Amino acid sequence: MGFGIAGISREAPVLIAGPTASGKSALAMEIAARDGRIVVNADALQVYGCWRLLTARPSEADEAALPHALYGHVARMQPYSVGHWLREVAGHLERPVVIVGGTGLYLSALTEGLAEIPAVPPEVRAEADRRRLGEGFAALRDELDAATAARIDLLNPARVQRAWEVLRATGRGLADWQAETGAPFLPLSRAEALVIRPDVDWLNARIDRRFDAMIDAGALEEARAERPFWHPAAAYARAIGAPELMAHLDGTLTLAEAVEAAKTASRQYAKRQRTWFRSRMKAWREVTLP
Repeated sequence: MGFGIAGISREAPVLIAGPTASGKSALAMEIAARDGRIVVNADALQVYGCWRLLTARPSEADEAALPHALYGHVARMQPYSVGHWLREVAGHLERPVVIVGGTGLYLSALTEGLAEIPAVPPEVRAEADRRRLGEGFAALRDELDAATAARIDLLNPARVQRAWEVLRATGRGLADWQAETGAPFLPLSRAEALVIRPDVDWLNARIDRRFDAMIDAGALEEARAERPFWHPAAAYARAIGAPELMAHLDGTLTLAEAVEAAKTASRQYAKRQRTWFRSRMKAWREVTLP
């Protein structure tokens, strides 16, 4: 991988952030094997049990070789948020861990703290789902308060919807709630925090190859098995490649078109991740790959 682990602490909790397909899971497993650590997931889509291939969850062989936690343990329609994840990950912090994932919000909440925002009522979530599907997420984005709009990723529909729901349900913007953030479970000063910053051309080529490998391994069959339960507005449906393969199964796209659209979506997602890491993880130790 072009990066040695010799200089990584054997005692402190290790955190690894990186864009999709950047090799962070392999790095996490190498560190876990060296130190006898448990690999803990920090990816918002790898928690869902219905997806293994499309979310690039560790294989069954990987999970058998080393202890893993918080992978594939959430049902497709089960409510799950950064707050749920934080409460679960806290239970593993007494053990030697390597926490790895691409969901910057999870890792920032772990190391910077999370505001105690009241739960969004189901009727507000349903209203947001209806409007997002009927009007597009830009309609929700345009109604956000200025402070929140300046803080979140306005190109991420999930983040925009979450911010709109909080504002609608509480009358206060997400940024206002976040100003009351509590103490973090794991301050950066107590962790070895690594962020992978790969060469963009290398990463994009790797994304394309990985999606082809997913298809060869049975990702289309995984999507076909999920089709009877498909709910496009649900959080689990945001898995990159899932909407595109469902469109193919519905006859809207050819398989080649669906694969190309999924690769494009994955590259765009990786770009958003890199933007988050640059803006929010400046204090993390940079790892350059390849």
